[in-house]
Amino acid sequence: MSQHEDIRWLCHPEAEHYVAGHLEQFVANLLPAQAFVADLWDQTSTRLIDWVDHLILAGGDRPRSDLRALGFEQEGVEAGAQDTVFHQPGTMLPRIVLRREAGVEPATPLAVAIQVEDISFFLMTHHLPAAIEGSLVSPYRRATAWHQDGRELLVVERRGHGGFMPTTMPPDYPERYLQAFERWAIRPRLFDDDLAGMRSTLKLAQSLVSDLGTDTAAWVAFAAERAHWQRRNKAGKVQKARQDSLGLGWANHDHHTFRSSRTTFPLLIQILETFGFHSRERFYAGAEAGWGAQVMEQPVCRFAVFADVDLSPGEVQGDFAHQPLAPRQELGTVGLWCALHGESMLGAGLHHLAARLGFDQATADLAEWDVEMMRPFSDFPYLRQAFTRGERWQVAPDRLDRLLASEQIDMAQRQRFAQVGAIGSHLENIQRAEGFKGFNQQTVSDIIRRTDPRGEVGS
Repeated sequence: MSQHEDIRWLCHPEAEHYVAGHLEQFVANLLPAQAFVADLWDQTSTRLIDWVDHLILAGGDRPRSDLRALGFEQEGVEAGAQDTVFHQPGTMLPRIVLRREAGVEPATPLAVAIQVEDISFFLMTHHLPAAIEGSLVSPYRRATAWHQDGRELLVVERRGHGGFMPTTMPPDYPERYLQAFERWAIRPRLFDDDLAGMRSTLKLAQSLVSDLGTDTAAWVAFAAERAHWQRRNKAGKVQKARQDSLGLGWANHDHHTFRSSRTTFPLLIQILETFGFHSRERFYAGAEAGWGAQVMEQPVCRFAVFADVDLSPGEVQGDFAHQPLAPRQELGTVGLWCALHGESMLGAGLHHLAARLGFDQATADLAEWDVEMMRPFSDFPYLRQAFTRGERWQVAPDRLDRLLASEQIDMAQRQRFAQVGAIGSHLENIQRAEGFKGFNQQTVSDIIRRTDPRGEVGS
């Protein structure tokens, strides 16, 4: 049973205020950063903090003491000789690097590093002829985008790496990396037997980990999963295009959500654990929801996952992530979605990708692209969440016939699904504040009810 399952995430407004204040100070003293921040808001509906990988401050006793008082802890990762890395484990705030810098006032912002998917694409987009440190597709690469008066805005790529020193890999590494991506991207996803499909996928995950290591293999697989989801999600295509207009990619993802049938759920968990995910909190929306999730985290890649499954009220008390779930006739929202479309880890793909956006700005801007948001299912000062209106997918006739024969849908529902399809995937618009890392367990049952294929109640 997970040691983290009873975790309760708290708000850390002072820690976020500290980070935000230093970001503001940095931007105020670097003219190109001011233009970039304005472009982020106008062209992508995102904030600078949604992209920051780490912030470099001039070191000293005062900033070290301040960070510790705010809950930051020293992190033992590879860094420069003059650098000490801190992170706040109770938040999703960026890392802070304290750098010994003679003659500079302690805590002065020296650099901000934003994370992108492809540095060369970013530099090309902004017409920046900067040198890139680190070999092609290596675990960590870095470039200086803009600099002025001793301050730098850096751009970094990570591929399953937690350190802060650019990496140079052997000459054969790029081919090995790209072959691994190709193997995962083109893997079989359509099976007559979902259990056999998940076992095959588990073996492939184990092979990728053997070839590349756990963290890089996870990075490869999730890049492919986002691409697979995006290919039939209009909202994802639109927002990705908006972010690519500034050369950014999907580095602002908040979490990925996989849906699973009860039968294959233990295999989904095994696949995620093979990629280095650890169980975090159990998520249960209430007895009326008939649904729960195991939240999982990959600490090096900084990925979070919701693994969704139908649950009965009593099952949430056990370790449902690792104990087989008994077969049952009734299908809840998650089970019916899988019966209609397939397993998320197989043919159906992600149920949704959550991207950190400026909540109200993204709602208004995406509407101009005919991408409509549903009513928010979380609307707190520290956590705002809403789905885009779901993509409607056609359902294979043989799936409908099986559901009808097993009396899990009726004839009217079969006819409706055959005529208009069923809701498939979403993009989630999420905005966090006060350093909050968790999720809202109180109102999420509402969005599950509103996205059930049998009703699609409300908006």
